Amino acid sequence: MASKLLHRFRKKVDRHNVETVEDLPERSELYDDMDGLSARLSGTLSFGETDVAEKDWAQADGVDGDPEFVCSVESDELERTGNPLGELKQCNMLTKQLQESWKKPRVKFIEEKLTFEVTSANVIQDSSSKYVAYTIQVIRFGSLDEDKALIIRRYTDFAKLNETLHKNFREDMGKVVFPKKRIRKNYTHETIAKRSRAFEQYLQHIHSFSDIRRSKIFLEFFYLRDLTVGQRLLQGGMRENAMETLINALHLQQKLCSYDASHLLFTLTSISVCYQEQDQLEEAQAYCERALQTIENQEYHPLLVPLLQANIRLSWKVAKDKRQSEARLQQVQETGVDILNQPSLKEHLIKYCLE
Repeated sequence: MASKLLHRFRKKVDRHNVETVEDLPERSELYDDMDGLSARLSGTLSFGETDVAEKDWAQADGVDGDPEFVCSVESDELERTGNPLGELKQCNMLTKQLQESWKKPRVKFIEEKLTFEVTSANVIQDSSSKYVAYTIQVIRFGSLDEDKALIIRRYTDFAKLNETLHKNFREDMGKVVFPKKRIRKNYTHETIAKRSRAFEQYLQHIHSFSDIRRSKIFLEFFYLRDLTVGQRLLQGGMRENAMETLINALHLQQKLCSYDASHLLFTLTSISVCYQEQDQLEEAQAYCERALQTIENQEYHPLLVPLLQANIRLSWKVAKDKRQSEARLQQVQETGVDILNQPSLKEHLIKYCLE
């Protein structure tokens, strides 16, 4: 009896050993495949900044960069070695933090800078005088600059600007060097070239002083003349020339960061009128709306009612919502303003005081 039991036991052991030996090659192949997969997937993700991935692992929303913290994948199971608490939860939290961090745009802010470049210098001779006209382009670096902004000035214009700045900003202008006036050889190529470079450096230097570049004296040197010319052209019915001049003045105001709301209002409104007279109604409505935004809190501004009426009419023609302007016009009327007997926008602009 005992021999039979012993014989049965030996058979079971033999069968168990055979099954174990047969399983070993499969497991060996599985581990080999996982090792190969690990080697193929090793490396660091890069998002355009050095060590970004490593910093996010260490600092994502307060998670400490513990070197003992390891997430490993083996046999479709998540394991955490070195810390027995919060195995699956902590790993999932870190994964979500990384995903949110990677989704955030990594933007580098580039400081905008203005440069003044003399692009041409022409000798002008008329019946009474002879002078050099310098064409200066205002260029903005640090962002996409597609808006051309030009001024044409002569030596006497720069001399007048320099004199006025010296009177108002003595401390800042104390060490500013201005090119001297010459009695002879003013029109030689060498003199014109030297003055061109000198004017570039002069404008760049005075623009570096915050008080000067924000001053009315400096800003009006660039764009006030264009506004005056644009007003005269608009009055004479030369709307195409007026619009070109006024758009250049607008680009100058934007690049120089002018804070004169009165000049900006005049510029935007005048451009809107020019577009309207050329039947470019969508452009006219867009500039009209921008002009309204500059005086949205001024209930008694003389241009408010004409702008609201023009915007309502233009919005209707280009199939845009005009209810907000209608409601605003109704509010103005309720304050006692006569909205029926108002001059047209063009009549207002012709009489507009720019000084």
